[in-house]
Amino acid sequence: MATHLQRQDSWAGVGEGDQVDVLDARERGATWRFVAHVTNLETGAEWTEVVGGRTGEQRRRSFRPEQLYPYRTIRAGVPTKPSLCDAPRLAL
Repeated sequence: MATHLQRQDSWAGVGEGDQVDVLDARERGATWRFVAHVTNLETGAEWTEVVGGRTGEQRRRSFRPEQLYPYRTIRAGVPTKPSLCDAPRLAL
C-alpha cells in the first residue's frame, strides 16, 4: 500500500456505506454509496471513492470531492443543496 495516500472511511458527515449523489452527467440515474476520502500527502490531491452505478452494477469509481452531494439532492441533473465539500453534514 502506498504510504503517501491517506484513506478515511468517513468524511464531511458521511461514512462508509452511506448513500450519496454524484454530480456527473455521464452517471445520471446511477446510485452510489460512499467508500472513502483519499488524500495524496505528497501532492495534496484529493478524491472520493464510491461504489454503485446503474441497477445491478457494483462499479467502484473516484470523483472529486466537490462532486458529492447529500443523497437525493440532485434533481434532473441540478443540485438543490450545496455539495458535501461546501456544506458537510454534521451530526447533531
